[in-house]
Amino acid sequence: MIDIHSHILPGIDDGAKHLEESVAMARAAVLEGIHTVIATPHHKNGRYDNTKEMILPLVDQLNTRLQQEEIPLTVLPGQESRIYGEMIEDCEEGVILPLNKNTRYVFVELPSSNVPRYAKKLLFDMQLNDLKPIIVHPERNKVIMEDPSILYDFVRNGALTQITAASVTGHFGKKIKKFTQELIKLNLTHFIASDAHNTSSRGFRIQEASQVIQDTFGHSMLCYFMENAQCMINDDTVIGDEPIKPKQKKILGLF
Repeated sequence: MIDIHSHILPGIDDGAKHLEESVAMARAAVLEGIHTVIATPHHKNGRYDNTKEMILPLVDQLNTRLQQEEIPLTVLPGQESRIYGEMIEDCEEGVILPLNKNTRYVFVELPSSNVPRYAKKLLFDMQLNDLKPIIVHPERNKVIMEDPSILYDFVRNGALTQITAASVTGHFGKKIKKFTQELIKLNLTHFIASDAHNTSSRGFRIQEASQVIQDTFGHSMLCYFMENAQCMINDDTVIGDEPIKPKQKKILGLF
């Protein structure tokens, strides 16, 4: 299995604190059935700035250590960038690191409590510039939870999304679990990933989430997520099913 979102690189953000913790996370990933993981440290989120030049040497260092330890896990480079107005220019200048370095796929993180007004235009303009934006963990965005039609518009216009394994399993609460399943039903998500930060409170949970998806939506849905991850790292086109518009929520029983 391929995990496209993790914070496995040492000492660079709020993930692994040092190389030994990175190695421990790698061992945990293998036990989850993961053979390839993309390291996606935070960038431009107000706390961390991790550019391409900072990330690539750490990926090489970690892969070398994993080979020495004979841990069968391959780490690929990536980045989790908080949305900002100059993303397209920074992609062109090599500041932003696409997933697996040379693909067109770029992670876009929204703030947890809002969706910037310029988001729709930026996501569309990225595609006009031959970039493929993937919105990470939209199921944890307060505004999207209140009005999922916002996400529907993004996806209808060509953006992709990635849900988190821990959201599927209920580790972020019942409300987020229910909403995550709703996104799957409405064809509003295309990838599942761990967003792992450590081996305890923010572990991989991929195996458990895979079982939930298979039990709830069938084996074909699980295969869909797995195949999309492979297509993404190969820079092939990921094509999702037609998104279904969410029903408008009832307000005080008036509708």
